[in-house]
Order: sequence, then C-alpha cells, then structure tokens
Amino acid sequence: MEWHEELHERADERIEHLDERLWAVATALHERPELSYEEHAAAERLTGELAADGFAVETGIAGLPTAFVARAGEGRPRVALLLEYDALPGLGHACGHNLIAAAGLGAALAAKDVLGDAPGSLLAVGTPAEERGGGKVAMAEAGVFDDVDAALMVHPGVHSWSWAPLTAQVELKVTFHGRAAHPTGDPEHGIDALAALIQAFGAVSALRQRLPAGSHVQGIITHGGEATNIVPDRAEGRFGLRALTTDALDRLAEDVATCAQGAALATGAKADVERLGPGYSHFRDNPVLSERFTEHLAACGIHATPPAPGVFLGSSDIGDVSVRVPAIHPFVAITAEEMSDHTPEFAAAAASPRGRAAMLASAAALARTVIDLRTHPALVSRAWDCFRGLARNGR
Repeated sequence: MEWHEELHERADERIEHLDERLWAVATALHERPELSYEEHAAAERLTGELAADGFAVETGIAGLPTAFVARAGEGRPRVALLLEYDALPGLGHACGHNLIAAAGLGAALAAKDVLGDAPGSLLAVGTPAEERGGGKVAMAEAGVFDDVDAALMVHPGVHSWSWAPLTAQVELKVTFHGRAAHPTGDPEHGIDALAALIQAFGAVSALRQRLPAGSHVQGIITHGGEATNIVPDRAEGRFGLRALTTDALDRLAEDVATCAQGAALATGAKADVERLGPGYSHFRDNPVLSERFTEHLAACGIHATPPAPGVFLGSSDIGDVSVRVPAIHPFVAITAEEMSDHTPEFAAAAASPRGRAAMLASAAALARTVIDLRTHPALVSRAWDCFRGLARNGR
C-alpha cells in the first residue's frame, strides 16, 4: 500500500470514530436553527469542538461576530475548509447547512489528526449568512483567503453533482421620481412615476427574450404611489439579476439601467438605479480539485456526476471565494431528485439517516482531499495553473 493511501484509510477510520460526535453537532444545529448573522450558538459549538482538538480559534473575523477561523499548522500549502451554519426564515435548515458544518468539522478534525506536523496549514473557516447577507463576501474582502491555496466545501442537494452551476447575482433598486398632481383636476402638470416604472418593466420584458442561458431578470414593485387620486410622484421596483459570469452580470446590469433611463425619457420622469450590496460573483469550479474530490467521494460510496446541461442552481457567496483561490462546491444528494431544497421536506432530510450518511461520506472525501493537497505540492501547482487558465479565459 502506498503511503498516501494509508493516510486516506486513517482519515476514513477517524471519521468513523467521529460519527456520533459529528451527528450530535449536526442535530444540535438542526434543532436550534439560527438566521443570518445570528448564528451565535452554532459558532460557539463549532469553535468549541475545534478548540478541543487543538485548533487555534479566532472569532469576530471581518467584523462579523459569528464568523471564525480555526488554524492548525503553519505556512503553505494552506487549505481552508468552509463551514456554513445559518438557517432559513420559517424553514430551519432547509438548505442543509447543519450538514455542511458537521462535514467540514469532521474533515478538519480528521485531517489534522492524520497530517500531524506535515508541512503547511489547515483552516476551518466559519462563514455566516450565506442565505441572506453573504458572509463570505465580507471575509474575502477582509483578506481571509489571501494566502489560501484551496477552499473546500460540500453542499447537500437533490443531486450528487461534482461541481455547482452557480451564477453571479446582484439586486438593483430602480426609483422613478415624477411630479404629483390631481389626475382629473390638474393632469397636465403631473409626471406619473408609476407609469415610468411600468414602462421599464415592459422594456425589461423585451430584454428578457434575448438573454443567453444562465442569465435571468426578475422584478417586483415595492412602491407604486399613495392614493388613486394622486399622480404618483415616486415609484420603486427591485430587480434580481443573474448571469453566468460576473462580467456578464455587469453587462446585464447596464442593460437594465438603460431600460430604466429609456422609460424615464419616454415619460418625463427621472430614474435612479442603485445596486443593493455587492452581490455574488459566479462560482469558478476548479476541475483539478473537484475531480480529485469526486474520486474520493466515490471511494466513500457516493458517485457524483457533472451537473445536467442547462441547469443553474442560483447563486452563493462561495463565488466570491472561488474567483480568488482554487475552490470546490460539489453537491451530495440527501433526497430524491424530484424534490427541492428550501422546503420542509428538505429540512427533514437534513436530519435523516440519508443526511447522516452523506455528511460522513463528504467529511471523509474532504479530509482525503486536504491530505492530498498538503502532501502533494504538484497538486497545488496544478490547481493554481487551472485557476489562472480559467481566469484568463473569463470563466
């Protein structure tokens, strides 16, 4: 048996030994779901588990009270395991973040134990507010991943896919300013801001017909006036935009802004277009790493495939990490394919025997991948070469 295979087997054995401990963490988070930026109990539990096994823990990262970084070892290669633990309003862990946290924790504990004093370092990074807020965006901008060679995480899903087709995303607020007037007594002095907004929706509808695969615009009216006997002097809408790449998203945002300005020109209103937050970058999968992880996942009994062509699964703040360093974000199924996440049924699956099995297999495959990166410098170099090649090609 080659020495690295022995390390893999030791990691598998360590995960098996950690089974009850990891499941206790997963179920504790599931039973006490916490919303974005409020994940105090989850962060305390996870940091306590990591500190108990010798990780040096720093909390309040990037000014976020529930973000943390737990470190073991020194220098590079430096591998980061990303843990999510926020829940959804009214649905609890209907995205399975309790399993993400437990799998990342298990991988961190097993890899640290197996690697011992091998060169390099391991980070277990607690990333709050993936559902609403984008904690990873703030952490990436604060430099948490600047010296990281690989960022690894696994997400529960309805498919077992080797990588995640996640698009870039941003929300725009479009506000039209008109002039109030009485619609019958003084109509010629009015400028109907709501009419301008509706005109903008019509233009966006025409734009939508020529969008490429992976691009999407969805809008709502958030303010349309105060009374039916007053020409609205202000109207506001919000548009959610998605695109295959961050550059394509920027172009789409410009197109939506053009629709708004055109509507303003046609109606005499004034249009203001504002980005609400930085949005999320697209996810840039690193095939060198995702293929290695997929091999290890298969060895743990789960066979992942590439995603179905033309299917896109929304957006995530992992994108902002993946455009900075080599990263993976595979999906591991915990339900049948005809189901959906963000449902009560998926929340139940996140505390089911299948969810437990997926969590343990994911933890073992992650730990094996960490071991490979820490003990094979050529793998790290290949991952970076792949990353740079994708970046040069705008992917």
